[in-house]
Amino acid sequence: MVTRRSVLGGALAAAGAGLITTGALTPVLDAGSAQAAAPTDAAGAAGAVQPRPVAVPVPPPFSVRMPVLPVLTPVSTAGGQDTYAVTIKEVSREILPGGMAKVLTYDGCFPGPVLRARSGRKVVVRHRNTLSMPVAVHLHGGSVTQDNDGSPMDTFGPGTSRTYTYPNQQPGAPLWFHDHAHHMESEHVYRGLSASYLLSDDTERALPLPAGQYEIPIALRDAHFDAYGQLVYVMDDAFGRTTILANGRPSPYVEVAARKYRFRLLNSSNMRFFQLKLSDGGQMVQIGSDGGLLEHPFPTDTIGLSPAERADVVIDFSRYPVGTQIVLENTLGPGTPDQVGKVLRFDVVRTAADPSRVPDTLRTLPALAALPKPAVQRSIVLSMDEDGRQEPRGFMDGQAYDPDRIDQTVAHGTSEVWTVTNANKLVPHNFHMHLVQFRVLERNGAPAGPAEAGLKDTVRLFPGETVKLHATFASYRGTYVYHCHLLDHSAMGMMANFRVR
Repeated sequence: MVTRRSVLGGALAAAGAGLITTGALTPVLDAGSAQAAAPTDAAGAAGAVQPRPVAVPVPPPFSVRMPVLPVLTPVSTAGGQDTYAVTIKEVSREILPGGMAKVLTYDGCFPGPVLRARSGRKVVVRHRNTLSMPVAVHLHGGSVTQDNDGSPMDTFGPGTSRTYTYPNQQPGAPLWFHDHAHHMESEHVYRGLSASYLLSDDTERALPLPAGQYEIPIALRDAHFDAYGQLVYVMDDAFGRTTILANGRPSPYVEVAARKYRFRLLNSSNMRFFQLKLSDGGQMVQIGSDGGLLEHPFPTDTIGLSPAERADVVIDFSRYPVGTQIVLENTLGPGTPDQVGKVLRFDVVRTAADPSRVPDTLRTLPALAALPKPAVQRSIVLSMDEDGRQEPRGFMDGQAYDPDRIDQTVAHGTSEVWTVTNANKLVPHNFHMHLVQFRVLERNGAPAGPAEAGLKDTVRLFPGETVKLHATFASYRGTYVYHCHLLDHSAMGMMANFRVR
């Protein structure tokens, strides 16, 4: 079971004292992977020797089918709101074929289920914590009051419950929720406490995009297993987490029809960056990102996702004959191509009618030049120790997170421009701000690319990179956090508070 001691005292991975180095920014590596040590026999409560567990190897790619994530059903739809009851619990689930791994879950689902919500309709979720550790549930990308944000120190303990209210007074967007209990968020999310929250609006529902069985949420992540199929958590273990999971299964296959599909991609990894492409170099059409639909779709042959980023992507399989198999590949390390290069395989198994299409205009967004004039411009610097020390620390503007310190004060109703820099030479980061979606004005002094042209709440920052962001703080007052969403880094202290007043 997760303990605070295991989070704070876990041994760091080898290779650069466990830091994510340039191996995360370059093509997948060719070196072999380390093997997990086998556990020894142990005595039971009565002193009897327990049988040795059966070894559970990582299967060859495309050996298992990718499951469809279950959709949560509200316990009530009365009073103009949807009410849900969710139990946070530890269960055993099959991840590697033939083994049962202990995982932390929302309602027993690994990965977490999908909650479908509508803009303008309130959602209330009552979470019951049956773990032995405190938790906090954060709606990532949600515009919510401070009391409902699930901030790092606002936890609820074992055997207790917490009700969160989400007004959904924001445009449709692929949000998600996850644990945020400070010093424990990294291990809790790694072991399973994350789930999708797909918020739709009238604009999206009016579009003729693929829908129903042809709209598929996919949660991507990596994992480190021991020889017996159990998840291994080690802080900052970028080089050990070399099994890629799609909807909780290792490099699965997905049967599709020869028509258009909409894939709602979420990078739910703690630290892994993905650079995704089809094995034949075929075209994908990106139609949305963190904050919902882009203004215009754009064709691309690659999709980049840092931890917590989302991409809304349409792939047209009608160009392939039935019987075709197309692999969704990842081209970033750390890890070898055999370990991390094969994300999943699309198997085209039938034909199907396809009334869907991708319109040239998806929504209307203000031009960057028309955004409100910023009242304040701020500079934010992300950094962490990369000198090989055994317990590297993370910093925002040279300071580790202090929950009692207000690092930035923002006037309610104003807009600001934040220039965010990764000061490290080796270690990548990204940047997530609670409460607001923002627009990316510049990346490294140049206009942002089409994938970052919409509303965002998380942006990547490779070593030495700088992004300039525009945010308007017109919804709620209160204290919120901003942090690196490589959760191992935020657990190390790369987080800070801002107060809107």
